Formats: sequence, structure tokens, C-alpha cells
Amino acid sequence: MAIKPPDLLEMAQTGFVAQDAEVVSARDRQLRSVLRQTTTGSGNINAPFYLDRKYRLVFVRCHFAGGMGTAPFSLTIDSGVGSAYDTKLFTITQAGRDKDVNLRLTGDDNQDPSPWTFQPDDRVRILWTNPDSGNMTWGLEVGLSLAA
Repeated sequence: MAIKPPDLLEMAQTGFVAQDAEVVSARDRQLRSVLRQTTTGSGNINAPFYLDRKYRLVFVRCHFAGGMGTAPFSLTIDSGVGSAYDTKLFTITQAGRDKDVNLRLTGDDNQDPSPWTFQPDDRVRILWTNPDSGNMTWGLEVGLSLAA
């Protein structure tokens, strides 16, 4: 038995609606996924983090071990539109031995559009001068998420 054109169109429309729902669901899952980037060392921290698409900063964690002392821990932006737009975003005044960094952006800061949203050519840079270089080690982890 042949399918009538109105039935065929209805079946196609049902398929398109289901496909659209799956695409929306997959996009929502992607936007909620947090991609972790890490680095470690025993000298100063001067580490850029980024994604190849529009992204937002979700968290920054840094653990310090050994050595002595603290120093300012800064988040900066290396703007893709030029150095005139580079700026310091946030500073924790004392980070180091017994002063780990645990920064998590929550609430409105974690929703699109967020003030912590960056373009693909922007670099979030973490800066910290080790007060006991070679003796104090650190492990840095940054969470980035795709932005709408």
C-alpha cells in the first residue's frame, strides 16, 4: 500500500521535530560540560587557558605544597582585540603555602551571558610569583565551558 503525500509529509515533520529536540538537548549538554585544563610546576605561574570557541570561566583551583610564603594570585585577560584591552580580572592577595586557591563562579556569573565569557582569541592568564621558587610546588586546574 502506497503512502499518501499528506501522510508522508506528516511523518517527515514528526521526524524533523524529533531531530530538532535532540539537537537542542545535545547543545544543552555541551554548554553544561566543563572542560578541565591543568598545569603544574615549581617556579612562577604564567599560564594561559582558552578554548577554540567562545567560552566562559567556571572555576580555578590551585594547590601549593612545600616551601614557604604567599604572593598575589591574579587572573588576567590577554584580549584578542589587542593589548589596549588586556586587563586584570581578579586578584587573590595571598596565595601559597597554606593558602590554596578555590574560585568557583556561581549564580548569574555562571550563566550565559556571563561577565566571565570570552571570545576564542582571548586568553585567560593566571599569574603568580613563587615566593620560594624551586621549593614550593603547585598544581593548577582551570574549568572552561563552551558559551552560547
